[in-house]
Amino acid sequence: MEMLTTSSVLVRPLPPKSTKTPFSLVTTKLPLSTHALGKRAVQEAVQLDAPKEERRKHGDLVLYSIAPYPVILASKLLPGADVVQSIFGPFVDLVKTWNLPDWLIHWGHPGNMAVVLFAMGGYGTYLGFRIRLSKDPEEKAKAKDLHPKLLAGMFFFFALGATGGITALLTSDKPIFESPHAVSGAIGLGLLTIQSILPALFEDNPGLRTVHGLLGSSIMTIFLFHLAFGLQLGLSF
Repeated sequence: MEMLTTSSVLVRPLPPKSTKTPFSLVTTKLPLSTHALGKRAVQEAVQLDAPKEERRKHGDLVLYSIAPYPVILASKLLPGADVVQSIFGPFVDLVKTWNLPDWLIHWGHPGNMAVVLFAMGGYGTYLGFRIRLSKDPEEKAKAKDLHPKLLAGMFFFFALGATGGITALLTSDKPIFESPHAVSGAIGLGLLTIQSILPALFEDNPGLRTVHGLLGSSIMTIFLFHLAFGLQLGLSF
């Protein structure tokens, strides 16, 4: 068998008395066969390739979806789907005759509601916190004037947008009250109704201001989930 030799270099420190060179070099000969070299090279190649294969497996894109089973079960409690469908039926038939683009029917409602949520709801919520936290009388007065107007507008456009969402689903021949999106929307509108009544009771019960702030933050959180459920619903068909 053919023999190859390779040199390995060992570094040893010189005795402290030497000042010319701090190290000396000692060379030894180590015999290695071509068979051993080839086998070692193959093993190293396999070890290098294995992590790459693992990275390919773990590098796949995985999409996760929200599966809120309690909310899905609660959707079965929403009554009146047949009644609502019969009321909207004539208008849905009319919309179908307009030959609107599919993307407009499918994503028009979500786009409009996202603008209302972030522009009116988001800024209105910010103004609500400024009313409680700001020490500037002028800023607080402006916030008190604009905050109820923005949130009232949000309530109006959400209620109006619900009819648009129902129309879009019926136009696409989809069920209207069988999704977490529908349940979270109904809960959000119900809580917004209560939220709009609370300011009328502040004078007699100032403690309700804290309830109003906490409830408002909770409503915004619900509508963020409502947005996620709507996106999931829109991507499902």
